[in-house]
Amino acid sequence: MDLHPALQTPHDVQMGLAARARTRRLHLNITQAELAERSGVALASVRRFERTGEISLRSFLALALVLGELREFAELFQPPPPVSLFAREPRPRKRSRKSFLKRDPA
Repeated sequence: MDLHPALQTPHDVQMGLAARARTRRLHLNITQAELAERSGVALASVRRFERTGEISLRSFLALALVLGELREFAELFQPPPPVSLFAREPRPRKRSRKSFLKRDPA
């Protein structure tokens, strides 16, 4: 069952990443041993990651590189865009009373 991202725990995210990495590895027709060799990550770490989601960040990024998914991680935690001191901030719209027009009794 897929949970909305706001309802996921870190463990849910870990397991989802492990499952998607395994799916990607199989799609590329790479064995665990081959992935370990290409990435420089120990085979036991690759197996543990796919089974439990546990792995060091360095090893995870090495696997992502081999699986062709490293670019997405490089874009995480970007600094906010610079703000101009001279740009006007949008003002909140003020609520106004509804005007009651007097009707002509004619």
